[in-house]
Amino acid sequence: MDETEFWELVDTTREAVEGDPEDHADLLVERLVQRDPEVVLDFARHFEARYNRAYRWDLWGAAWVLLDGVSDDAFDFFRCWLIGQGREVFEGAMHDPDALAELLDDFDEDLDGDGEELGYAADEAYEQLTGVVAPDLGIPPASSEPEGTPLDFENEGVLAERYPKLWERFRG
Repeated sequence: MDETEFWELVDTTREAVEGDPEDHADLLVERLVQRDPEVVLDFARHFEARYNRAYRWDLWGAAWVLLDGVSDDAFDFFRCWLIGQGREVFEGAMHDPDALAELLDDFDEDLDGDGEELGYAADEAYEQLTGVVAPDLGIPPASSEPEGTPLDFENEGVLAERYPKLWERFRG
């Protein structure tokens, strides 16, 4: 599975369930179990690489504004959800996290921002196909600390200045 196929699978499954993260994960598993186990591992590698790439302070700050506070675990789940939004939203957020204000059409704090199950879809599919836990993916591990410069998430002035579009749309 190449990068284009990865994003096509993410997009088609998200669109089919109208964006619901839990249903999205379930449909991903359904689609992945129709593939060869090596293809499922390829999907997992693509997902994990993007998940690791999104471990950044500036993205965490954007998630903080969107969700009105984000713990370590919640940021992990946010990164999974962000990948689930597709290539355009993911890459746009990686380029400029404040652009999420324009990239997200609708955003429901109770439903959106948490894609925990998406993070497990490939593992679940692999286990269903093979009966065993997925092996190590052979990609570099994530950094122990987010990349970039830490932000004071408790300082609303700092957040409003760093993320003016997000602040205006979601907190203003």
